[in-house]
Amino acid sequence: MTTPPTEPPARPLALVTGGGTGIGAAVAGRLAADGFDVVVAGRRREPLERTAGVIGEHAQVLVLDVTDPDRVGQAVTGLGRLDILVNNAGGALGTSRIEDGDPAEWQQMFASNVLGTMLVTKAALPLLRRSPRATIVNMSSIAGQSVYVGGGGYTAAKHGTSVISETLRLELNGEHVRVCDIRPGMVHTEEFSLTRLHGDPAAADRVYAGVDHPLRAEDVAECVGFVVGLPQHVNVDTLVVRPVAQSPSHDVHRGPIDWKTT
Repeated sequence: MTTPPTEPPARPLALVTGGGTGIGAAVAGRLAADGFDVVVAGRRREPLERTAGVIGEHAQVLVLDVTDPDRVGQAVTGLGRLDILVNNAGGALGTSRIEDGDPAEWQQMFASNVLGTMLVTKAALPLLRRSPRATIVNMSSIAGQSVYVGGGGYTAAKHGTSVISETLRLELNGEHVRVCDIRPGMVHTEEFSLTRLHGDPAAADRVYAGVDHPLRAEDVAECVGFVVGLPQHVNVDTLVVRPVAQSPSHDVHRGPIDWKTT
């Protein structure tokens, strides 16, 4: 008597918001390599499809504006299951002093970094509670713990992201759901500074000028892979990661570093 073939167990599922470019795309690729099916979510279909195409069969695209409550609720619930949530959607706009701040830019930063994190987390928690691997990773920033001139709106928004993480850990205490707040320093990606500086490529290049090895998106993705891969009873509350060339957010060494390579 032959035993009928059985289907292989489903791979665990990760949802990565802001997954089309930069850190989000790198995180999606890392989690797929670690054995997850990944849903890359974001507002723009083209970069999402490009990222999913690179990852291959274990990625799917979800066009999603994280600031739209109805769409978030429908889309996340429609996944049916979820093991890992990476709230990566966000970003910075402008470098104005507070007295010159643009209310529209501040509203957009709060909407994506704070409201979006809350909405997606709220929709995802019922699914996460059913998973033995339930983990929420919120992508904050060192701007979520310190301030600098010209960063008032962004630092306020990222402080909001980090406070959501800290509050969630209190509210979920006694449950098996892990919550990690990752706070990267200077990360050189294609779009972050370009978007912040209103599409000015020369200004965006000056942000990283002379910095010997700023972080890459893949470096941050390594951090996500690390915290997700730990045993479920181990929670990394906060992970701060900077390039060696950066001390606090406003102190960046511009010049070569002797790496003592062999």
